[in-house]
Amino acid sequence: MAGTGGRRTPLVADRRYAPSAPKPKPKSGGGKPPRKPPTRRAKAPRRNPRKRGLLMGAIIGLFTLIWRVIWGIGWRVAAVGALILGSATFYFYSQLPPLEALLDGRSRGSVTLLDREQKVFAWRGETFGGQSSSENVSPHLRNAVIAAEDKRFYGHLGVSPRGIAGAVKINLSEGRGPLSGNGGSTLTQQVAKLVCLGVPFDPKQWKSEVEYEDDCRSGGVSRKIKEIPYALAMEIKYSKAEILTIYLNRAYMGAGARGFEAAAQRYFGKSAANVNAQEAAMLAGLLPAPSRYSPTNNLQRSQDRADTVIKLMWEQGFLTTAERDEAWANPATLSEAAQARAGGYFADWVMETGPDFLTTDTTEDVIIQTTLDQRVQTAAEDAIRAVFDAKVKETSKAEAAVVVMSADGAVRAMVGGRTTKVTGAFNRATHAKRQTGSTFKPFVYAAALDLGYTPDTIVEDAPLTINVKGSGPWSPQNYTKRYLGPIPLYKALANSVNTATVRVSEDVGLEAVKKVATDFGFASDLANGPAVALGVSESTLIEMTGAFSGILNGGSSVRPYGLVDLRFKGDTESLISQTGGIGERVISEKAARELIWMMNKVVTEGSGGRAALDDREVAGKTGTTQAARDAWFIGFTGDYVTGVWMGNDDNTPLNGVTGGGLPAEIWHEVMVRVSAGTPVVPLPKADPSEWRGISNQQSYGGQTLSSSQTDGNVSGWTAPQVQQPAPDEPDIAERILREVLGVFSGGN
Repeated sequence: MAGTGGRRTPLVADRRYAPSAPKPKPKSGGGKPPRKPPTRRAKAPRRNPRKRGLLMGAIIGLFTLIWRVIWGIGWRVAAVGALILGSATFYFYSQLPPLEALLDGRSRGSVTLLDREQKVFAWRGETFGGQSSSENVSPHLRNAVIAAEDKRFYGHLGVSPRGIAGAVKINLSEGRGPLSGNGGSTLTQQVAKLVCLGVPFDPKQWKSEVEYEDDCRSGGVSRKIKEIPYALAMEIKYSKAEILTIYLNRAYMGAGARGFEAAAQRYFGKSAANVNAQEAAMLAGLLPAPSRYSPTNNLQRSQDRADTVIKLMWEQGFLTTAERDEAWANPATLSEAAQARAGGYFADWVMETGPDFLTTDTTEDVIIQTTLDQRVQTAAEDAIRAVFDAKVKETSKAEAAVVVMSADGAVRAMVGGRTTKVTGAFNRATHAKRQTGSTFKPFVYAAALDLGYTPDTIVEDAPLTINVKGSGPWSPQNYTKRYLGPIPLYKALANSVNTATVRVSEDVGLEAVKKVATDFGFASDLANGPAVALGVSESTLIEMTGAFSGILNGGSSVRPYGLVDLRFKGDTESLISQTGGIGERVISEKAARELIWMMNKVVTEGSGGRAALDDREVAGKTGTTQAARDAWFIGFTGDYVTGVWMGNDDNTPLNGVTGGGLPAEIWHEVMVRVSAGTPVVPLPKADPSEWRGISNQQSYGGQTLSSSQTDGNVSGWTAPQVQQPAPDEPDIAERILREVLGVFSGGN
C-alpha cells in the first residue's frame, strides 16, 4: 500500500514464529528451572539438481528398463528351472534301486578258465570279481581314483560348475565344441553314465551290449542335462562312500574285466584290497581309455599313464615325496599269468566245445578246469617265434599251427597262428581243413599190420597204373620220379614211397584203410579211389594229432579234449566233467607197437631227420601236399604227441618248404623246450625180434617170399631203375638248398 508523502513503506518479513511468552518468574523457595524447549535447525536450502542431457537420460532409462525386464523374466525362469530340476531330481530319486542292485550291471556272465594246475590262464566275457566296497579296497586305490577322476568329489553335490567351466575352456582352446571331448563330469556323473541313467539293457532295442553302452556314454547337451538331476538324486539317495562303491564295481577296466576287483585279479593276480600305490595308479589310469591303456596291450604306455596318476596323488597330498619316488622307481608289472597271456587259441577252442548256454551265452559266472599246461603252451609259442624269426623272411605270409597232446587226447598246448597272444582269431589248428599228404600213410600201414603184415614184409616200388572206375587210368609217382624196387614196409614208410604205399592200400583194401583212419579220428569225409592212400583228403591239425595219439596209446581211438570240469562259480557240484578221451580199440596193440617202430625209422633213417632229439626217441611222419601248399610233421615221444602244420591262408604254394623241413624244425624246437628237465620215457615200440626169423610167407607185388628174404635183398627179381631212397620230399642236401633259396629270395 502507499504511504504518506508518496513514499513506500519498507518491506519487512513477517515473523515466522509468534513472539515468545514472557518467562515466568521462579517461585520462591527454589526448585528446578523450567526445561528449555529445543530449538529447530533451519533446513539447508535444496540444491538444484544437476541438469542431465537428454541423450544420457534416455540411455540410462533404456538400461534401467532392460534390467527390469531381465530381472523380471530371469527370476521367473530360474524359479521354473529350479522347479523342473527339483521335480526331475525327485523323479530319479524315487526310481533309484538299493545299492546292491547297482554293483553288477552285466546282463551276461563270465567264464574263468583254469589250467591243469588250477591256475587261471584266461577269461571270456566280462569278468566280475565279486562285490566289493570302497571301504575294503586298498586306500591307495581310493585315493588314486579320486586324484585322477574327481579331486573335489567329497566337496560337491554331484555336479561341479568349476569342472564344467574348465572343460568348456579346454575344449574351445583345442578347437572342439564346448561339450565335445572333455566333459568335466564329476565322479557321480560318471556313475550316472555307468548305470545308463537307470535305463536297463533291452536286447529287443539294442543289437548288443556294446551298442547299448556306447549310447549310455555318449556326450552332448541333452545327455548332460539328464545327468545333472540324476547325479543330484544319487547324492541324496546314497552316501559318497556308496557312490564310490558303485563306481569301483561297475567301471570297465579293459581285457574283459568289469570292476577294480576283477582288474586287480586279472592284471596283478591279487585282490583290490592288496594293491600298492603304483598298482592302484595303473588301475586308475585305465579309466579314460581302458583298451588303450591296458597293460596287456601295451605295458610301457600303461606305466607312463600310471606315473601321471602318481604325480596327481602326490600333488593332492595322498602320497609323500618318498612314497612318490618309490612308486616311480618300481612301476607296476603284470602277474606271470597276465604276462604270458598263453593259451588264447586253446581257450577259444574250449569255449567252442562246451555248450553255448554255459559258455558264450551264459548268464551265470562259470569256472572251467582244462587240460592246458602253461609250460608246454609257452614252449610251443616260443618255438614258432624262434623258427620264424631265424628262418622265415619278414614279408612272408606263411602261417603255422601247433597242437601238443597226451596219448589219451588231453590237449596240453595249442597255437593257431604265428601271432600267439590273441583272442578270437582264426584258429588254424582247429578250423583250417587241408590235404594231409603223406601224414595219412601211417593209417595205410596200420591197416596192413593189423591184417598180419610185418615191418619187414616186402612191397614193390615200381611204376604203377590203376584203372579207376569212372575216371580212367591213374598212375601215382614218387616225389623224385625214382623207384627202389622191392623194399620192406618200414623203408617204404620211412622214405614215404608213393607207389609202394598205394600197392599196400590196394592189397589190404581201400575200405579197410578208410575204416582205420576214420576210427582213429579222421573225422572229415575221405576221398574215393586209390589216391586216398596218398593223403588227398582234408583234415584239421587237431584231428590228425588226435589220430596219431591213438597210435601212441597202443591202438585205441582218441577224442581230443580240453574241458575237464565245468561248474558255476562258488558251487561244489560239477555240471560237466570228463577224465579222458580214449575210445574203442582200432588196431591190435601188436600192430600199434610195430607201427611205432616203423615211424621211429622215419626219423632215424628217413625224411623226418630234422625232428630228432638228442636225449630220447622220436617217431613221426612228414607230409607235403601237391604243389607244396601244405607241409606237415606229426610225431611223438613217450610223453606227448605234437602236430605241426605250415601253409598260406589263401592256399597258395609255399616256397621251399616241405614237411621234413621247417615243420620238422618247429616240432624239434617245441619238444626240446617241452622235454627239458623231464625224465626220459621210451617209445612203446616193438622189438624186431618179435617178427624176424619167423617162417611165415610174406608177399610183395604179387610174388611170394619167405621171411628169410625180407631184408630187401631179393634174388631172382630185378626192380626197374633201382636207385637211392626216394622220399616224397628231396634228400637232405636238396632240401637245405631249396629252403635257403626260399628264405633269402622272398620265399616262405
